[in-house]
Amino acid sequence: MVMETLEDKRMSTKSFDELHMKLKDCLQRQNTFMRECIQPIEMLAVTLRYLASGCTFSDLHYTYLLGILTISKIIREVCCAIWAVLQSECIPVPNKKKWESIALKFETVANFPHCLGAVDEKHIRIVHPLNSMYINYKGYSSIVLMAVADAEYRFIYANVGAYGKDCDSNVFQNCRLWSSIINGTMDLPEDKCLPGTQNPIPYYFIGDDAFGLHKHLLKPYEGHSLTLEKRIYNYRVCRARRYVECTFGILSNKWRIFHRAISLDPSYATDIVKACVVLQNFVRNREMVLKQKICYPFRALKISTWKARE
Repeated sequence: MVMETLEDKRMSTKSFDELHMKLKDCLQRQNTFMRECIQPIEMLAVTLRYLASGCTFSDLHYTYLLGILTISKIIREVCCAIWAVLQSECIPVPNKKKWESIALKFETVANFPHCLGAVDEKHIRIVHPLNSMYINYKGYSSIVLMAVADAEYRFIYANVGAYGKDCDSNVFQNCRLWSSIINGTMDLPEDKCLPGTQNPIPYYFIGDDAFGLHKHLLKPYEGHSLTLEKRIYNYRVCRARRYVECTFGILSNKWRIFHRAISLDPSYATDIVKACVVLQNFVRNREMVLKQKICYPFRALKISTWKARE
């Protein structure tokens, strides 16, 4: 059953086996005289199928012949184990050398120097009673995924579980990453001069209009009657900030649990989002695809068609 549905888990067999080896000690249970325990490999397969397909507990009940309540407990337990075991490996706290490599990548691919990452929030839709703290400005209930992404569509930092009504700036200012930067405990690179300049420029994050301007946080100019220099600057900011938007898009399309409202308790939904964020980096670190195959699929199809006609 596990191997037959492995292609629905959004990862290769090698990655699945590696993930199982990392989690099996944490998920292993003891057999009793009444019945045998559910093996970790089956628990992991049920969880990945749920996250990747977006199906309900009832669908998994008929697929794996397990009780609906048992499936609910298994998925939450595995999600918590994924976050606890893989967080330090897949989303480590960057050091000075790591920040410099992230900034160098942004300067190479986006032509935006000294950028430590693109920051934005994503509202994860949940089913929750009305008149609650989770109703956002769009009119539905949600929890907030506040994340910072690098230029390779990986999550550098993620904060999950804020109320949907909270604005982007407040969520980011209250997160642990920004607090460490304000307190000076984060190991950021020293200010450096750009080519052709004499004044040192600090390293910073890139955000949209919802964030507050700061020494370590830049955002585009507001308004319509902007000068040419300001419009060029806004274009550069947009080009660098798109990486976090694309990262959210990859997350939603790979783990299709986000294609519908999560009909679970907000704390349960938070555990699911945390697991998906970690799995995003886990899979991407091991199964990188060539950029041309991702960005130009239709162009490759046309080229192959032309060669076939010739």
